[in-house]
Amino acid sequence: MLALNWSKIQRSPLVVPMPPAAVKSIQDLIFWQYAKIIAESSGMGKGNYRFVMDRFKKLVSGEITWSTSIREYVKEREKPDECIYCGAKGGLTLDHVLPRARGGADDPDNAVWVCQKCNSSKGDKRLYEWYGLEERDDLPRVAEGKYLKLLHGLYAAAGTLDVQDVSVLCPRCDLGPKCPEKAKLTVYCLEGKFLKKGKK
Repeated sequence: MLALNWSKIQRSPLVVPMPPAAVKSIQDLIFWQYAKIIAESSGMGKGNYRFVMDRFKKLVSGEITWSTSIREYVKEREKPDECIYCGAKGGLTLDHVLPRARGGADDPDNAVWVCQKCNSSKGDKRLYEWYGLEERDDLPRVAEGKYLKLLHGLYAAAGTLDVQDVSVLCPRCDLGPKCPEKAKLTVYCLEGKFLKKGKK
């Protein structure tokens, strides 16, 4: 009899859980991911649906806001000698969370300290692209927090935070082959439009 490997089945791209129905727009998805960060930081865990939904609704309504850049800086300084991604010590290099080759700014709000191995592995990939949909909830708090705030600012500047029909983003997305379901909202929708310079 064939034994099933449930951990692989649960991580299959075909069964990656989509955001709940309340998450309708690009801004909603950014807030949903950030609500999971809040849940984990408060000890509830990213899988605590009720708590995450509560924080999501409060972010959307403006009742709460995300942490400041100062808070991110303080969190980073808690482990100044460790790679933000894997925890390796020493020999750290600067990684642009949204790569400069994809339009990421060269400033502290888009930078984290990482080991050479992680920097090389990530290269010019975007954060969720590098981690993958199945691992998206394993991203380090500081890196994902900075990334979500950065993406929020870029979408706000482009006037596209309220986009709900993500199929309009698909033609400019280079992550299409990785999408589990076309024109459905996933974290790839947040970053697929940030193409390498020179690509259209």
